[in-house]
Amino acid sequence: MSRIKVSFQPMDETVQADEGERVLDIASRAGIDISNLCGGEGVCGRCRVQVRRGAVNFSTKHLAFLDKKDLEEGYVLACQSRVRGEDVEVRVPSESVIEEEQVLTFDRILAFETPTPLPRRAAPPKIPYFQPLCRKMYLELPQPTLSDSLSDLDRIYRAIQKRMPGVHPDIHYTCLRGLGELIRENDWKITASVHLRDRDRPRIRAVEGGNTSSRNFGVAVDVGTTTIVAKLVDLKTGKIAAVKASHNSQARYGEDVISRMMFACKRGGLDTLVDAVGTTINSLVDAMVARAKISHQDITCFVAAGNTTMTHLLLGLSPCSIRVEPYVPTADHFPQLPAAEVGLRGHPRAVLHCLPCVSSYVGGDITAGVLACGMNDSPHMSALIDVGTNGEIVVGNSEWLVCCSASAGPAFEGGGTKCGMRAARGAVEKVRIQGDRVTFQTVEGEKPVGICGSGLIDLIAELFAEEIIDRSGKFLDLDHPRVQVTDETAEFVVADASLTGTGKPVVVTEDDIANLIKSKGAILAAMKVVLDSTGMTFQDLDNLFVAGGFGAHLDIEKAVMIGLLPDIPRDRIHFIGNGSLAGARLALLSSHAFHKAEAIARQMTYFELSVRPEFMNEFVAALFLPHTQLDLFPSVRESPARRKARGQGDGPYE
Repeated sequence: MSRIKVSFQPMDETVQADEGERVLDIASRAGIDISNLCGGEGVCGRCRVQVRRGAVNFSTKHLAFLDKKDLEEGYVLACQSRVRGEDVEVRVPSESVIEEEQVLTFDRILAFETPTPLPRRAAPPKIPYFQPLCRKMYLELPQPTLSDSLSDLDRIYRAIQKRMPGVHPDIHYTCLRGLGELIRENDWKITASVHLRDRDRPRIRAVEGGNTSSRNFGVAVDVGTTTIVAKLVDLKTGKIAAVKASHNSQARYGEDVISRMMFACKRGGLDTLVDAVGTTINSLVDAMVARAKISHQDITCFVAAGNTTMTHLLLGLSPCSIRVEPYVPTADHFPQLPAAEVGLRGHPRAVLHCLPCVSSYVGGDITAGVLACGMNDSPHMSALIDVGTNGEIVVGNSEWLVCCSASAGPAFEGGGTKCGMRAARGAVEKVRIQGDRVTFQTVEGEKPVGICGSGLIDLIAELFAEEIIDRSGKFLDLDHPRVQVTDETAEFVVADASLTGTGKPVVVTEDDIANLIKSKGAILAAMKVVLDSTGMTFQDLDNLFVAGGFGAHLDIEKAVMIGLLPDIPRDRIHFIGNGSLAGARLALLSSHAFHKAEAIARQMTYFELSVRPEFMNEFVAALFLPHTQLDLFPSVRESPARRKARGQGDGPYE
């Protein structure tokens, strides 16, 4: 089989390839992550590249995403194109590259008393029941005598029981090898790494000579589908030593959990995905270790929180049964295991703990969010919402918890939208309209190249408030200078071609608006079904916690205006930042909190919306701005008129 040179521009990367290889796979080997929301199935159109020299074989699937001009200029879909027996030069346009997006590293652990507004920059409260999952105990053992002839191991057990009365420690058998020599060489002064997940039977995982108790660190990890965030925590003091975040390198094999499940199950890619997530976490660990000036040997414990699929892929478990009816995971509670078994770098005997999941589509990240916001410890009625491709919702208090997952689609993450993108450099994230004037703000202040989820919500709320679209999302004012019709579809020009970084206008079409309305409708309908099933309304909520990176960039008023969030007093709505990371950190620092997370997962009752006919009725009712029942949104009912009277919308974003 002949070898072919494939050159990627403007990256100036050239790699060898075999005839018949996909351009997408070749780019991945070259370290170039080309966007492919569908996992290379040819149904998202995100992996457009231009063949500038040579030729490729391609599938007719790409014809649905490329117009005549694109074809004439040599554009193809990378996932549907295979190299022939000749060298090829491929240009990867900026909009086809997976950019590093804004990653939320902020987390907040809430102490719960009365429902009050959260200060914007409140100091994080102290961790209750501070007892890290791994504790290093410095022990000065009495030397044996004829009258005190306990074995070396029992001598260690006795010393630990003096510190922790009532417990019955045991030891990992590998620690026994060379134990006698180690103790005697260090004059009976040792440090035992004691893991406390089982509080009644703590386990010694490592024994070191001398006093190393001051060098005990743990890593809390939010294993997100798109991004991975890690915090290095000093387990002796509870202080954060370093924080790092990165794009999840699994994204090159599909940008959502469904496409990754298909890659794992249909293409035999499970090991590849496991290696990708491990590599990403290790890169973060390496950077944090360097920043904190410690060694990998000092890391004794990892706690990870992620959705059910991501947890399976971290642990090397098959996710195949998750995506097919009746949607059953391999496991939802996970035993502790040596971190090295899944390739994580730390102490050779460091332990990995994963927070428990509830169902196939309500994972450990949601359990972590409930733990972090404290709703399970409060008598007040609360809801937690985490908006993404799936919208996970939990409602309840200290007596009961009910949860569900609604398939919201990719609109909130820029998918299924003509100029949509994640919140990466150049994404329009805020929009304001006043008459003919449009102002916007982009991520990092770069020239606009697309629009992300928060920008779409802003824009739709502004279009509705300015009466440019009606309640169904259809354009009313076709004479507005920013409204144009392309291929018989009306669209709004957010930024014309002269202002963008691609030389093409950033637009939002009527179809894009319809897609986002469906997404927000699914979230609101799910919340309403859960509340109705428990005999409550939106007004019965004392608190609404919004978690995740997307939530952190939401404009509350605009989210309410389009019907994504319920119309409740605004001081009841709280952004808690990265709830998954906050819960993982809390569990790392408190074995009590880890057991509470396990209790939370067992306590939650899961509602499967697909078998509830009332969900479809509520979904249809929510396909309007903000809803068919305007009584549910009294503050929005007269919003356009009130907006004009107040002059709301004056002034550009700075």
